[in-house]
Amino acid sequence: MSDDDDDAETAADSGRLDRTTMETIGPRAETHPLVESWRFEPDRIAPRSLVLTLDATAYPSAVDAARIDVHWFVTGDYYFHYVEERSPSRFQCRWDRHPKTDATRNHFHPPPDANGVEPSPLGDHHLDVLFSVLDWVAERVERRHDESDRPA
Repeated sequence: MSDDDDDAETAADSGRLDRTTMETIGPRAETHPLVESWRFEPDRIAPRSLVLTLDATAYPSAVDAARIDVHWFVTGDYYFHYVEERSPSRFQCRWDRHPKTDATRNHFHPPPDANGVEPSPLGDHHLDVLFSVLDWVAERVERRHDESDRPA
């Protein structure tokens, strides 16, 4: 099953998006120093996801862009998909909360390609999840800088 199939299955099982919660997540995320902006895609009227654009200047030059795609459902299920664009590849992982036959309800699809699955320590409160993910991203950025500063 591809990630796209997994996303479609999650959305179908989890019901409709919780736009009110996502409207809370966006502005709160923007208070974090790594978050440059937030927007609904395709738009606020009929959102399919909340996109948190991360400050590319905070990353080493090898990273072209970074974002977190957020889906929060009225059932309390969610997924936060972290993506780093870097030519010619992409680094990604995802935190999910939804029923899954081969994993715990809260699970993590690890980097670098979001394949595989392991238990996730994240809970079910939207702000706790948001800031836990942002803390993970901040640690990732710091590690990337440490790696780029090492002599070859």
